[in-house]
Amino acid sequence: MPRSVSLSFRTSREKAQRLEVLSRATDRAKSWLLEQALDVYLDAQSWQTAHIEKGLNELRRGEGIPHEDVAEWLATWGTDQERNRPR
Repeated sequence: MPRSVSLSFRTSREKAQRLEVLSRATDRAKSWLLEQALDVYLDAQSWQTAHIEKGLNELRRGEGIPHEDVAEWLATWGTDQERNRPR
């Protein structure tokens, strides 16, 4: 069984040319560069969606801080009356 699969997608000519230039400059296959970029993208998006879901679950449990409280707190930043974060 193959350890990888082939994917196909469309991109602009400019991006394809930039990929070709980078491939030559780094002596790396375009597929290797694309896989590295995909790993970075998927890691970032997975992290973000997991933290969004965590935050939404906290809100569902009533663990959130009202927007107004946070806005009032932020408005004190950099002033002589700076407050502690709301809880």
